[in-house]
Amino acid sequence: MTGEALRREGRSAGGTSLLHALEHPRFEVVPLKGALSVADHLPPGAEVSVTCSPALGIENTLDFSEELLRRGFYVVPHLSARLVRDEAHLEGILGRLSEAGVREVFVVGGDAKEPRGPYPGGLELLQAMRLLGHDFERIGVPAYPEGHPLVGEEVLTQALLAKQPFASYAVTQICFEPEPILLWLSRVRRAGLALPVYIGIPGVVDLKKLLGISLKIGIGASVGYLRKQHGWLGNLVLRGRYSPESLVRELAPHAGEGGIEGFHINTFNAVEETESWRRRTLAASGEKNAKSARETEP
Repeated sequence: MTGEALRREGRSAGGTSLLHALEHPRFEVVPLKGALSVADHLPPGAEVSVTCSPALGIENTLDFSEELLRRGFYVVPHLSARLVRDEAHLEGILGRLSEAGVREVFVVGGDAKEPRGPYPGGLELLQAMRLLGHDFERIGVPAYPEGHPLVGEEVLTQALLAKQPFASYAVTQICFEPEPILLWLSRVRRAGLALPVYIGIPGVVDLKKLLGISLKIGIGASVGYLRKQHGWLGNLVLRGRYSPESLVRELAPHAGEGGIEGFHINTFNAVEETESWRRRTLAASGEKNAKSARETEP
């Protein structure tokens, strides 16, 4: 089935409205110095995913997560396998998160060129966490509908399936078009993936902010890779910013179908702009739904 056919199927089935799909997203933030100010623009009690990078370190992620917890947010720290030095370090991380009251984590392999300990990938860390024991209620893992610059498609699928017994859900890498997401989801479901999936989308991204954060956390290579993905970065250069409006509208009918649980918004710390867009979109969708209801009343 083509991506266009999948989109038509989703629209004809109705699915969940845009209003519902955007009501309770997860916001991803980067724990840069001064980034706690972005919390002022998050909805009260929002779900916040906190990234982890080689440049900033795993302890920085833990510090930032604990502060957000104190502010009343539901926090999901990223644990980067390649940044964990040894079993004692992992045990300390798990104990610290348990003591802080963290109920959920997101396990990634990480972007470090070389692992700093015995965990080269997310699967190895997940296995070690199970052996040590933990009290997390949910664990998330990454997925890659548009591939990975260093890993083949089949290898990625097998790795995701291998992580499935340890995980509660998967979150896709940032995507900018619906077709690759829907085609990938159809393919991995046939391969045996049963995990719920959250779709990773960019927020309202300003080019200057995106490039500045990329340099600070050391993902220049990733940005170079993303430049190849359907020319989105070129469009961003031309417009100066990116908005996920059309992507969200295309995907919203599929929320609740095929295991799509909702949206994971990568804010690049542009939380104020992204949350303003989300509120405007919700308001417009609510007005449209109300008008449609009035027009269909007998």
